[in-house]
Amino acid sequence: MLHIKLRDAVQAELKMINTIGYRQCAISVMDTIADPDIVFDADGVSNYYHEFKKAYSESVKTGEEGERYLQSVVEKIKQAGQGKEYNCIMGLSGGVDSTYIAYLAKKYGLKPLAVHFDNGWNSELAVKNIENIVEKLGFDLFTYVINWDEFKDLQIAYLKASVVDIEAITDHAIFATLYRIAGQKDIKYILSGTNVQTENTLPISWIHPKSDHINIKSIHKAYGTVKLKTFPFMDAKVKRYYQQIKGVSSVSILNYIDYNKKNVKETIQKELGWRDYGGKHYESIWTRFYQGYILPEKFKIDKRKAHLSDLIFSGQITKEEALAELKMPICDAAQFEADYEFVLKKLGLTEVEFKAIMSISPRSHYDFDYEMPIDKRYPILKPIKKIYRTIFPPK
Repeated sequence: MLHIKLRDAVQAELKMINTIGYRQCAISVMDTIADPDIVFDADGVSNYYHEFKKAYSESVKTGEEGERYLQSVVEKIKQAGQGKEYNCIMGLSGGVDSTYIAYLAKKYGLKPLAVHFDNGWNSELAVKNIENIVEKLGFDLFTYVINWDEFKDLQIAYLKASVVDIEAITDHAIFATLYRIAGQKDIKYILSGTNVQTENTLPISWIHPKSDHINIKSIHKAYGTVKLKTFPFMDAKVKRYYQQIKGVSSVSILNYIDYNKKNVKETIQKELGWRDYGGKHYESIWTRFYQGYILPEKFKIDKRKAHLSDLIFSGQITKEEALAELKMPICDAAQFEADYEFVLKKLGLTEVEFKAIMSISPRSHYDFDYEMPIDKRYPILKPIKKIYRTIFPPK
């Protein structure tokens, strides 16, 4: 029965497309359904195209220029890590981006510590991919297993709060864990899988700043029931001590290569025995359920529009190919039925309880406390911040 609801959601969107006022970007598949605040120029091209082009020109290096830039970054990492067991650290989820980061690290002779963040939602395929990666590349793997009772309580709190970015708690904990381990082991560089080519487009209404520990604590205070004793927050120590004093920084090396998703998948399949999950970040059962059901059903968000638009902008697919993919079901019906049952059981929710949560109207993250720069919260401290920046400039 649940797959029928997904079908109905698609039909409802098609009806919306036929309503007066609907517009779609002339180049991409971003539209007024994905983002009611989307802006179009005189040629019908959305702000997302222009934002992509700006980010691309500022951050992406390709061809010979990219190779030279990447080589210089690699040399800095090696110099900073001389005499150490590891000269960099990287998160390893088993997804496309992190897998290719690992492949490149090996190719360029880096010595990374691979860190896997286990939040309890790994698919069996993700575990197998990770095993293949570290075995074939010869990297050390550290798996950080989060306290499940705390993490489950946080996820349920976010569901009850009815905010959109439920994935923020996972991303937040991953970043905090990487920075903490890097700082403790005196590693200066984190290899990041973020990149302009495939991840630039994202409406602000879909997300909340991942580093905002105050927002997480506020939402949990309102709806949580389990004390967070071990959850790795990106608090002041992480943001100031590890980043500014210890000099730990993140490097997006995928911005320095010709990053073509199709070609990358073929490479890691051939070289590392990697197997595809069928969707972006679907190595996590929770993410597959969140993106495949919660977002489109409750928040009317189809994240494929953003992902596909980036691939259009970077010349990897055509708009016609993107539109054809959007006509396909957002998730496999049989897989969805299995995920629905599994997620509710793992979270300890009855179907009645979950449906009640899904029926709550969406709320803004800003309905709760959130992080503000200290000089904006307390203007009198602005001169002190300026002095602090002079003594401890960002590295």
